[in-house]
Amino acid sequence: MPRRISTFLALLIIALVAVAPASGLEIQSIVRAATQYQNPNLHLQTMFRAALLDTTKLAEFAPDGTAYVKTGDIPAEWLRDASAQVRPYLYYASDPTVRALLRAIIARQAKYVQIDPYANAFTLDYRVWEEKYELDSLAYPITLAWSYWHETGDASIFTPDEQKALDAALATMQREQNHARSSRYSHTELVNGGKGRPVGYTGMIWTGFRPSDDACYYNYLIPSEMFAVVALGDMEQIERQVYHDGAKARAAALLGNQVRGGIEKYGMLDDKKYGRIYAFEADGLGNAIMTDDANIPSLLSAPYIGYAKADDPYYLNTRAFLLSQDNASYYSGNVARGIGSYHTPDHWIWPLALVMEGLTSDSPTEKQDVLNQLLASDPGDHLLHESFDPNDPKRYTRVDFGWPNALFSEYILTSFDGVSPIPMGEKST
Repeated sequence: MPRRISTFLALLIIALVAVAPASGLEIQSIVRAATQYQNPNLHLQTMFRAALLDTTKLAEFAPDGTAYVKTGDIPAEWLRDASAQVRPYLYYASDPTVRALLRAIIARQAKYVQIDPYANAFTLDYRVWEEKYELDSLAYPITLAWSYWHETGDASIFTPDEQKALDAALATMQREQNHARSSRYSHTELVNGGKGRPVGYTGMIWTGFRPSDDACYYNYLIPSEMFAVVALGDMEQIERQVYHDGAKARAAALLGNQVRGGIEKYGMLDDKKYGRIYAFEADGLGNAIMTDDANIPSLLSAPYIGYAKADDPYYLNTRAFLLSQDNASYYSGNVARGIGSYHTPDHWIWPLALVMEGLTSDSPTEKQDVLNQLLASDPGDHLLHESFDPNDPKRYTRVDFGWPNALFSEYILTSFDGVSPIPMGEKST
């Protein structure tokens, strides 16, 4: 064989190995749950099986005994995404192998938060991938640990290292209550020299970026404030019942109450058509935005994250606005209709928002309608993606995106198969 052909083949093999997906984990209980899942709708059956197994393809144990979960086609772990990607596995946590994986993921996230509480994504070797300060990235690991504890009764996750992560999260939230005076954080994507637009003191927690990784316009992002209230309630309970630290429990409770008060005073608007509704972002100076984003936490997700009851009148007013053409981020097409994101092409819909619409609905008709749209969004690989053209689902973003597939698994289990939802907190509502 001529050398130039041999060299070409060698380079080709190296390239293919470099881009080939990791084999991931094989957890027998998850594999069994997927392969044994039966549904008269064979398309749903196929999509559920693929969705449930998706996280096993993206997770791996690290040499230090922790576990790493990449987001999909980007080789990094987002604190938010990873927490959501493994959440359906809480339903199978009676399996010691699943519990071991969840404990290892929680342990790694504790290290991340200590390394940099302002970072939202990290690499397998603990380098910061992005330092976009997103308040929800501090809340997600707390709620995952709390949910694991309440589902399994296993408090072994609450190590001294975990408490240090809780300390770092609480200190960061307290500091960012008064961003202009107390914080040194800045980012090149934020206006005003990286510090963001001016805000007034509200009791809420300043955040630089949305869960979409886009910069906030006004830096009190109400969905993330809601989620922080839930996470701080979880932290209070952990500190009081597990670590027996009354001072830290009281500090978490105080901050949570201050944030809730700020939401009620500065994060709500009176609309002539819909009544009193939640704003998306506010600045505490009288300015606010009425919209939503598909990424979670969202306003639509308020009952799912544990902030509001599904029948709360203010939530229902907000929901009516969000799922209407009056919401600038709500789009309709021939195949689907729902909320998109300013992060992706205009008028494209996110499966995350569709699933969340179903999860937060008490209408069987609406739940089935959402499911029909999700099945119709399948471009042929039987997976959900980041966003898609509601007129042509074969046009989509993110070839490999784990989060919506995990949420879809949860949706099918809780909305159609009679499995009880696992809460993210108890004291929030």
